[in-house]
Amino acid sequence: MSGPRPVVLSGPSGAGKSTLLKRLMKEYEGVFGFSVSHTTRNPRPGEEDGKDYHFVTREKMQDGIDNDEFIENAEFSGNMYGTSKTSIEDVQAQNLICILDVDIQGVKNIKKTDLNPIYISIQPPSIEILEKRLRDRQTETEDSLQKRLEAARIDMELSKEPGVFDLVIINDDLEEAYEKLKSVLIEEIEKVQDAKK
Repeated sequence: MSGPRPVVLSGPSGAGKSTLLKRLMKEYEGVFGFSVSHTTRNPRPGEEDGKDYHFVTREKMQDGIDNDEFIENAEFSGNMYGTSKTSIEDVQAQNLICILDVDIQGVKNIKKTDLNPIYISIQPPSIEILEKRLRDRQTETEDSLQKRLEAARIDMELSKEPGVFDLVIINDDLEEAYEKLKSVLIEEIEKVQDAKK
């Protein structure tokens, strides 16, 4: 795969990945592209097929996995999620930095490939703050909230393992977290900007 190095962004739900990403994409318009993941879960209000996710049936997703069409896939809360090779290639073909938003299982799967991305983990300051953020969203049932918190505890532990991530950002100050994220990506950002000149 050619083009700028992709970025693998990981971290628990509620750590602030989406907020940081939106800001990055706004400041550097036309530099980043999102690999649109596949999922078997139902769309949430406002989500669009092909933009937020490729919403597919379990059978279709399993066929794709069996045919080696996915660079990573995982099951979470009874739903399947995955990143297809095509969705990454589509972004790279436009000479954009491909962003992959994956969980820790996805990170481990990608490590077994030849993708060579920059691995970044966004973590909350504490599990308590994360729980408050998730509760404030009011999008979860108590059961799914507990599952997310359990997954977050595991994620937070694994992010401390040496060599898993190139950078771990504790998002307790949005400005600081954003500057750290930008600093690790600036070299790739400049490559894309130079290519467009």
